[in-house]
Amino acid sequence: MRRLRRLAHLVLFCPFSKGLQGRLPGLRVRYVFLVWLGILAGSWMVYLHYSSYSELCRGHVCQLVICDQYHKGIISGSLCRDLCDLHTVEWRTCLSSAPGQQVYSGLWQDKEVIIKCGIEEALGTKARSDVAPRRDLVLFDKPTRGTSIREFREMTLGFLKATLGDLPSLPSLVGQVLAMADFNEDSRVSLAEAKSVWALLQRTEVLLLLALQGKGHTSRLLGHCGDLYLTDGRPQGSAQAAVLPTPLQPLLPTALLRALQQWVGPAWPWRAKVAVGLLEFVEELFHGAYGTFYMCETTLANVGYTEDFDFRMADLQQVAPEAAVRGFLQGRRCERSQDCTYGRDCRAPCDRLLRQCKGDLIQPNLAKVCELLRAYLLPGAPATLRAELGRQLRTCTTLSGLASQVEAHHALVLSQLKALLWKQISQTKYS
Repeated sequence: MRRLRRLAHLVLFCPFSKGLQGRLPGLRVRYVFLVWLGILAGSWMVYLHYSSYSELCRGHVCQLVICDQYHKGIISGSLCRDLCDLHTVEWRTCLSSAPGQQVYSGLWQDKEVIIKCGIEEALGTKARSDVAPRRDLVLFDKPTRGTSIREFREMTLGFLKATLGDLPSLPSLVGQVLAMADFNEDSRVSLAEAKSVWALLQRTEVLLLLALQGKGHTSRLLGHCGDLYLTDGRPQGSAQAAVLPTPLQPLLPTALLRALQQWVGPAWPWRAKVAVGLLEFVEELFHGAYGTFYMCETTLANVGYTEDFDFRMADLQQVAPEAAVRGFLQGRRCERSQDCTYGRDCRAPCDRLLRQCKGDLIQPNLAKVCELLRAYLLPGAPATLRAELGRQLRTCTTLSGLASQVEAHHALVLSQLKALLWKQISQTKYS
């Protein structure tokens, strides 16, 4: 045993020592050095993985905070009893990409679900994992007193007008919000219910789930407790982006990563069906009943689908209302266009003379989606279709976000592209 320890010490720490060469006469020093380097690099990667995991994955903190507020009577919701008393919500794999927004896969009522919860305030105060932070002072601060349903309705309507714009359809959305607040159907909204729904409304994704429900291209909102909420499980297609561990993806060339994604993806006709659903989703975001929304992170990771290959948006957190994007960009100081970026890829031009960002985006939703579809659809496309499909996608990617071009031109390009794809699959089993 002592000799083994001595040998391990020599391999790890003394790759060039004469003692090692004497004990292992046939082993060249360079191979020992490579082994030593590999062990060192592997140990460093394991350390980085677990240190980043502990920072990103704080689901236990999230549950502790929410249940603490629930037991104090500060918040309420349809999920609170199952989460905090019966413990029937099972937290599984951590999917978080930022410490402040916790995302987990889970199981609830024998269904696969996604659990989402924000802990920005908890992390900001550097709370210990065994002590519940005082988030009620920051997040669950409105309303400050008991209000009537009428007052809360007006309060909600004012918030939605500021967030989405003054739209005639907003009273219908307010009705959905009140129905969600009154989860026990007692025809009144308690202070705890009002605080919980108000906190939920600060999450743009929840607004989108309510606004787009029934369209078939987004997950369903299944329940909530405070600002923690559950949606349907992760769509199948979004797993394509997870062919490799997340830390390794930036190291690979884009072409190789796309090839891997296509290799594990469905056959071309199924991809065409998913693409038609994605284009329909773009239509819903463009001048829908509740205004216009912008996709500010357009990647294959968000292209999901069901077992029947119907498109499902995997993540709505990077979809933002037009009012929010314009409010952020309009008049913002800039030196170049990169300074005028909302999210990952919602970018406006920079006026070099005024040194201010303009309000119109350089690329609209449709142009970014078409750029994505060129990589998703052209490989493996039927020979009779490839040339026309490539031409239409190239035209689509050149669309501008200028208001003068958006209306009729975008609608025409989108309609032609959908018709081309649907004609190819409509008379087959893939429809």
